[in-house]
Formats: sequence, C-alpha cells, structure tokens
Amino acid sequence: MPQATVHLLRHGEVHNPDGVLYGRLPEFHLSDLGREMARTLAEHFRQRAAAGARITYLAASPLDRAQETAAPTAEALNLQVHTEERIIEAENYFEGMKVTKSELRRPKHWPRLVNPLRPSWGEPYKQQASRVMEAVHDARLRAIELAEGDYGTGDYSASGPEAILVSHQLPIWATRLSAEGKPLWHDPRKRECTLTSITSLVFGDDGTLVRVKYSEPAASLLPGAASTPGAL
Repeated sequence: MPQATVHLLRHGEVHNPDGVLYGRLPEFHLSDLGREMARTLAEHFRQRAAAGARITYLAASPLDRAQETAAPTAEALNLQVHTEERIIEAENYFEGMKVTKSELRRPKHWPRLVNPLRPSWGEPYKQQASRVMEAVHDARLRAIELAEGDYGTGDYSASGPEAILVSHQLPIWATRLSAEGKPLWHDPRKRECTLTSITSLVFGDDGTLVRVKYSEPAASLLPGAASTPGAL
C-alpha cells in the first residue's frame, strides 16, 4: 500500500463564557474566533489540495465543536464529514465544573485525584490513545481506498493519500505520546496541541508509523484565544 498521512486536527475556540470544563456536554459551539480558525484551516487544506495533496477522507468527533470545525474544510475539499465516535473527547469527572484551585481543595473531589498517572479523574490515557489510533488506522485505509477509486492508476503524490480527523486536545495528545513511545502521564499545561493545530501521523507502505509532524496553520489567531481545555 502507498504511504499515507492521517491529520489529527484539534477543533477551534469554543464559546464558553463561564470557563467550565465542557467535556462531552452538548451545545458547546465554536465562538466567532473559532469559526474564523475553522475557515483558516479550510483554506490551508484547500491550498494543499490545489498543490497536489490527495486528501480523500474527512471525519469528525460527534461533538458540536468538532463538526463545526470540519464543515468549512468539507466545503473547501468537496468531501463528506463522516462522524467518528472513537475520536470523541475524553470522559472526565470534572465535566461541567469550573476547575479552580479552590474547587480542587474540596474533600469530595479528593478520591478522584489519587492517581494522576492513570488519571483517576477520567478516562485512562491508554484507553484514549488506543481508540483514537484504531480510528487513525481505519482512516488511513479508507483514504487509500478512496484515492484508488478516484485515480485508479496508483500514481500517488509523494506523500500519498491523506485523511483528516477532527478531534480534541487530550485524545490527540495521548495518541501522539503513545505514537512517540513516551509516557502518557503529563502536565496538561504543557501539551503541544493548540486550537486548530494539526498533529500528522505519517505511515509507510507497510502501514507502520514512520514519523509524527506538528503544525499550527492558524497560529496568528491564537493570541487572546480562550485556553480552557475540554478535559483535564
């Protein structure tokens, strides 16, 4: 099979005036800035496609913010947005709360804070990385299949077919750490996964991961953007 790349795209800024950890809660939509970020990413991918990139498959988490981030790219590339449950935000005990130091000091939360390596307050990092990587491999195969159907000749570009999966910071970061063979526990403040950033997993002809790349096409829009993550 040809080399292929799967891009893990984090969604844009969310309208969250109360600053809560929104997790998997419904009705958390992109802010005006988040929609601008999504349009910027769509233009980024449109330009890449115009330059010869074969982006053949697009999927997003079922959550509103991911679907809304994917929509402009779908229009720009004339692709359908498939819904992929396996790349949804991580489960989190603190969902719906405003997580502050004073809140974390409340005794009722202490049992959830005993094991930050797992972590004890939410879905295990290992489980997140496993489900996302399963979706990545399926997207890789689907991108190859669609490229073969579109072009038939097997005359692929140098980087091969590409897929885009619109997901969330924590699952993307856990997947990247796992792919790079690094420990999955980490300081949430040090994740390299900004809003609408792209974590690209590049696979060789035999389906093995050969490298991980990271980019921020909407970096100019990041100053002043909200920093509250969807999950700890």
